[in-house]
Amino acid sequence: MGLLMLEARAAAELSLFLATVPLLRLAPAGDGHPVLVLPGLSAGDATTYPLRAFLRDRGYRPHGWKLGPNRGPRPGVEEKLIQRLTDLHERYQRKVSVIGWSLGGVYARLLAHHMPERVRSVVTLGSPFASEPRATNAWRLYELLSGRTVDDWAERAWMKAPPPVPSTAIFSRTDGVVAWRGCMEQESATSENIEVEGSHCGLGHNPAALYAIADRLAQPEGEWTPFQRTGLRRLVYRDPYRTTPA
Repeated sequence: MGLLMLEARAAAELSLFLATVPLLRLAPAGDGHPVLVLPGLSAGDATTYPLRAFLRDRGYRPHGWKLGPNRGPRPGVEEKLIQRLTDLHERYQRKVSVIGWSLGGVYARLLAHHMPERVRSVVTLGSPFASEPRATNAWRLYELLSGRTVDDWAERAWMKAPPPVPSTAIFSRTDGVVAWRGCMEQESATSENIEVEGSHCGLGHNPAALYAIADRLAQPEGEWTPFQRTGLRRLVYRDPYRTTPA
């Protein structure tokens, strides 16, 4: 309950984002490839505008999902997402990076599993793909909006496996909406975890998360390497695999 109340930090984090825009312009620049950004549960494209504006400033071609509020896996949503990704791939003739916030990250992984030939990389922000369906404070809202139980999504079972493309899971241990352990990727040659400090509702405009996203997307296609926590970065990005007291 205490962490849930701390979600009020999201407003302050937005102010911090605006204040750090000049510093964020020092983040690695992109190569112009398209990026599809998917919102969290009950949210729409307006919530991802700061993230997309940042990506545009860094030289990418960011796009919202254009499906209105995210009400969960309702009939037709997955098909429309696949079509959205296909349209962007054909429009730019380049692979598309997909960023998903919370439930949007579960969709991002779904797209990568279904169409790895069209997805360049996946970045998730506080997405509970590895947890039990009820390991979140939003499961009742999910059932209300989607019209189905949290257990009624067969594809969730294999979502825990890393996508067949480079994948980065960004999470916060002080997330007040989802259990942070359920947001961690299985570490592999092409998958990783990055921890930031902040709220769940502020991850989409958290300066540390945005810098990490820019760093990940700026890698040349086919030359993915893990995020480096060296030098001053160690002051911002803690070891995501450290042990903590029970």
